[in-house]
Amino acid sequence: MGAAAAAFVLVAAFATALLSGVFGMAGGLVLMGALALVLPVSAAFVTHGLLQMVANGWRAVLHRKHVRWDIVGWYALASLVAGAAAAAIALAPSKPLLFLLLGLVPGLVWLPERLLRLDAAKPAHALASGLVVTGLNLTAGVAGPLLDVFFVRTTLTRHAIVATKAATQVFSHLAKILVYGAPLIASPANDMPPVWLFALAVPLSMAGTAVGGRILDAMSDVNFKRWTRWIVTGVGLLYLVQAAQLFMAAR
Repeated sequence: MGAAAAAFVLVAAFATALLSGVFGMAGGLVLMGALALVLPVSAAFVTHGLLQMVANGWRAVLHRKHVRWDIVGWYALASLVAGAAAAAIALAPSKPLLFLLLGLVPGLVWLPERLLRLDAAKPAHALASGLVVTGLNLTAGVAGPLLDVFFVRTTLTRHAIVATKAATQVFSHLAKILVYGAPLIASPANDMPPVWLFALAVPLSMAGTAVGGRILDAMSDVNFKRWTRWIVTGVGLLYLVQAAQLFMAAR
């Protein structure tokens, strides 16, 4: 990996952790696309999983008094099942398909709330969220907007939403690391970034999360929900443009 690409990854690690620290999901979406620009798909999945697991884990620690651990428990159980199923299939998307999926995922934030009636506070819904969100995470690399569908009808505060979602995503990213990382380790052509890059990126992710938490404290619940929807939609449109360009170049 060249110096420019390494610097790009480090800046992205901080900036996207800050974004997730405020909105709870947009950062992971942006980071996945950024990594896919400079890394092969499987390496991007594992790198994204490692950085996001740290960022989400640290965010859960910072807001631990707001975490709903009953939701996290059901989610973790379902993530184990989804990860085992994905490992058996061993399917990795191509880069054009990855950007297409990344572009379509944000559309989930516009699903009509009154029709879905999903609530992560209910055990059955928390279990379902673990299955489908982890499954999408293992396919598209991110699933924040889908996870958000299970939280929009809850009575949780913005701090509880961010904290609980962060704790659940630790398990989704762990599944991604295990499913995609095992074949990379076994392969003679290891495309992962060097260890020193992770040594720098991890504290930057933690710092970005802490700064994002400060910004979150200054926001209202209304502005929090409104800005989240529009940010991920804008990012999704950019990814659809990138996917179209990649598909055209491959023809």
